[in-house]
Amino acid sequence: MFSKEESRILRQEFWTSFGKSFPRKWILYNTKLKGFSFKFHFDTKKALVALDLEDDLEHRIKYWEKLTALKPILLENYLPEAIFDEEYILENYKEISRIYIPLQEKVSIHNKNSWQTVMAFFNEKMSLFEAFFEEYKEVIEG
Repeated sequence: MFSKEESRILRQEFWTSFGKSFPRKWILYNTKLKGFSFKFHFDTKKALVALDLEDDLEHRIKYWEKLTALKPILLENYLPEAIFDEEYILENYKEISRIYIPLQEKVSIHNKNSWQTVMAFFNEKMSLFEAFFEEYKEVIEG
C-alpha cells in the first residue's frame, strides 16, 4: 500500500517520464470544440485513452450523433477496438459520453514495470485518435 504522498510522487514520475519518452504536443483539451476533449487515464487498475463529451446535453447530443455517423470509419481505419458509450458514468457520478480504448493488460501506475507498456499504448492509440480527429474535425464541428 502506498501513502497519498508516495502515490502522488509515482503519478508525477510516470507523467514526467511519459512526456520525456514521447515528447510531442497532444491535442487533449485544445480541440477548439466546447466540451470535447481527449484524455489519458492511468490508475492502479487500468489504462485507457478516451474522447470525452462533457458539455451540456445539447452539445453532447450534437457531437455524439456526428461521431456515431463516423463510427464505421473510426473502427475500420483507426481504432477497431474503440468502445462507444453514450452514457458513461465517471467515478464522481457525472454522466458523459465517451469513446475509449482500454488497455487489455492488467496494469497499475504504482508498478513501474507496467509503465513502458502503458506509454507505448498511450502513444499509439492517442496518435490514431488524433489522426481521426484531424481528418474529420470539420465534419464533427459542422
